Amino acid sequence: MIGFAIDMDGTVYHGERPIPGAREFIAGLRERGIPFRFVTNNSSHNRQFYADRLDRMGFGVTPDEVLTSTVATVRFIKDNRGGRSVYAMATPDVKAEIAESGIRMASEGRPDIVLLTFDTTIDYGKINRGYHYLLQGSEFIATHPDDVCPTEDSYDIDIGPFIRMFESMTGREATVVGKPNRLMLEMAAAEMGIGPEDVVMVGDRLSTDIRMAADAGTRSILVLSGETDLELLRRSDIRPTFVTGSVADILTEFVDSRKLF
Repeated sequence: MIGFAIDMDGTVYHGERPIPGAREFIAGLRERGIPFRFVTNNSSHNRQFYADRLDRMGFGVTPDEVLTSTVATVRFIKDNRGGRSVYAMATPDVKAEIAESGIRMASEGRPDIVLLTFDTTIDYGKINRGYHYLLQGSEFIATHPDDVCPTEDSYDIDIGPFIRMFESMTGREATVVGKPNRLMLEMAAAEMGIGPEDVVMVGDRLSTDIRMAADAGTRSILVLSGETDLELLRRSDIRPTFVTGSVADILTEFVDSRKLF
């Protein structure tokens, strides 16, 4: 059996607008009994937020069908840093999601871990608190490496520049969990009940979506509905297995034609 790990921004929607044919693609996967997970590096909101956004656009998904880099990072910490305290630079709903997972949130004193998410409420107070904790020896973990985050008509600064700032100022290298780290793909595979080798990654970014699939040794479909165009693909050394215009083409081109089986 195959399963699909599907990026969101630029792959199934732009802002609050679904990409034409994206809803039909998801409905078609359900009709064929093919499992899927939406996989996003965007850690500015909790998974309920993204499920609600997709639901408003007519995709009809549940929170369990969404895997954010925050959720992946929480699992990484629980599996590999069990019991350690965390200072999270995060929006209120993401901070609550982290706390509700059972991770021990630092209340006073130096935490074991400084966790950087895409905190759209970040300020100098948070930045300096994290900075001093890192200088004092806290481990540095970040949810994902993206420099920019797509919006409906442009891009916003993401956390990549903040990662580099903290690293250069403190000398502490970040452990980054989200795409292109293959951990995200492996977690999506486990949720779908299949092996990582059976996951087909669908996304619009070469540096995260397609690179993750390549590093994991599995197949990928690059869609040209978002960040990457044919010229960018031509100049890149990251190669997808397949290329198509949008997710609207996947069922006919790759599923019903049996190219993926």
